Amino acid sequence: MKILAITTSSNVCSVALLDDLKVIIENHITDTKTHSQKLMPLIDTILKSQNITINDIDLFACSIGPGSFTGVRIAVSTVKAFADVTNKPVVSVSSLEGLAHNVNKSYFKDETDLVCSLIDAKNDNVYFGLFEKFNDEKFDDKKFDDKTSTKENENHYRPIENVKAFNINQMIEYLDKKYSSRPIIFVGDGSVSYKYNILEKLPKSIFVMEALNSENSISIGKCAYYKYKQGLYGDSNSVTPLYLRKSQAERALEGEK
Repeated sequence: MKILAITTSSNVCSVALLDDLKVIIENHITDTKTHSQKLMPLIDTILKSQNITINDIDLFACSIGPGSFTGVRIAVSTVKAFADVTNKPVVSVSSLEGLAHNVNKSYFKDETDLVCSLIDAKNDNVYFGLFEKFNDEKFDDKKFDDKTSTKENENHYRPIENVKAFNINQMIEYLDKKYSSRPIIFVGDGSVSYKYNILEKLPKSIFVMEALNSENSISIGKCAYYKYKQGLYGDSNSVTPLYLRKSQAERALEGEK
């Protein structure tokens, strides 16, 4: 199954083509101001490199946020258009779920079952998602030779808390009350911004290497594969942006930070 995965919800515009879990090709740029101009050329380059067209794609996937309001809309509208034209299914993946899957590239991935994804929402606020490792016999990765990793099984993560916007101190207090007895792996730029705040209250915390804190389309594509296998897909109408806060312009009008 060929999967075209897109994420434009951060400063990274990333496109990947996968065959089930095997990564065929990925390409990206880092410049939030040019996502709308660069996304389609990136997709075109990837398809032409494999001598295929958009009609050869079996499943579309995109990050639906939270993140840049404009960036989220770019990916969502692009995938909706592709799904409409080709009548192929779509899987929505939150940015936080994609980040959790990045942990598979970490040396610490098997140190704990809990992963907390944090995106810096500025002014001491974060977008928060908590995920737990789970196993399912239908997800046997051993047969996949992903050129970006070893043949070892990858962990799969399911949400155990609703994604939400939190003040960083409230988030830390919340985790301290419910999960302080368990180590947690933190991932995302929010975990970089507030690392020492987190460690002060949650000393068992684990942090991934810097390169894993950015969103990427490979993780979005792999999450989409697992969700598709669980029947969690739909048509173009099923894809909607995930906004956890008002836009900056709306907050400014109402005098909020």
